[in-house]
Amino acid sequence: MSDMNIDELSKVEDVTASFDSKDIEENKTMAILAYLSILVVIPIVMARESKFAMFHVNQGIVLAVIEILAGVILRVLGWLPGIGFVVRIVISLIGIVCLILLIIGIMAALNGQAKKLPVVGNFTFIK
Repeated sequence: MSDMNIDELSKVEDVTASFDSKDIEENKTMAILAYLSILVVIPIVMARESKFAMFHVNQGIVLAVIEILAGVILRVLGWLPGIGFVVRIVISLIGIVCLILLIIGIMAALNGQAKKLPVVGNFTFIK
């Protein structure tokens, strides 16, 4: 197992050059919606043919899955004596990280960029 430092975790791959500039301009709004919880359905339905929007939909879904799993874990383990407090702290930290990643994703979409999110950007649910 290789040693990974914080610099390696924070590196983001910018794949903007692989997208059509017209697609980017026409679908920035759809890309932004991809990060807003249930609103991810809108770009899935309305911009299914947009590679740019689907790139951001995938990242938005990854964040949503992480948040859902964190919520389930909190509900299952959060009430246990002794570890409940620690679980709540860890889940809260995960929530803060997800919020930061969400803002990074929205800013990238707003700026017409396709940058993979740090740490979670390589997970793929939708192509």
